[in-house]
Amino acid sequence: MADFIQWRPHPWHGLTIGPAAPELVNAFIEVTPFDLVKYEVDKATGYMRVDRPHRTSSLPPTLYGFVPRTYCGSRVQALMPGASRGDEDPLDICVISERPIARAEVIVTARVLGGLPMLDGGEADDKIVAVLANDEIWADVRDISQLPERYVARLRHYFSTYKTLPGEPAIVEVGEPYSREHAVRVIEAAVRDYQDEFGD
Repeated sequence: MADFIQWRPHPWHGLTIGPAAPELVNAFIEVTPFDLVKYEVDKATGYMRVDRPHRTSSLPPTLYGFVPRTYCGSRVQALMPGASRGDEDPLDICVISERPIARAEVIVTARVLGGLPMLDGGEADDKIVAVLANDEIWADVRDISQLPERYVARLRHYFSTYKTLPGEPAIVEVGEPYSREHAVRVIEAAVRDYQDEFGD
């Protein structure tokens, strides 16, 4: 008989980071490109909570969620120039899929390509960029530099503006994308931050 988990695990603490982390990771998806509302896992219960309606008219360009058993603490902060601290959340991840996936609260296996360095109110809030691991259209892409430039620009624009209405001062800074090698370092730092905060 195959192993199984009798009770539903907490998505952040009960799922594994993935089969071949940090290159291949599990991503728990909270929001899809079709959601007009930002959903977020409730940290205490593991259930999905309505965080807020999107403030602007733009929608996330990709699947969006987090890597289980990661935490953005002092080690992640040290990798982000200008950060005063980590945001104390699990590490965010954007997962590109050629076929539309309209359902959230699913686990996908994602191949890490790189990331976007984001400062949100001075806190390190990296966005790892990945592709669905078994997506045939993106099968040959191994680094963020291989993605269409316009696609990466769309991601940067979304995160630069998704919290800010016209006329308001920007609270988010999104830098130039970083490579898969640096993304691996960020993931490894987030795993160690998680272990420091919560144990193994």
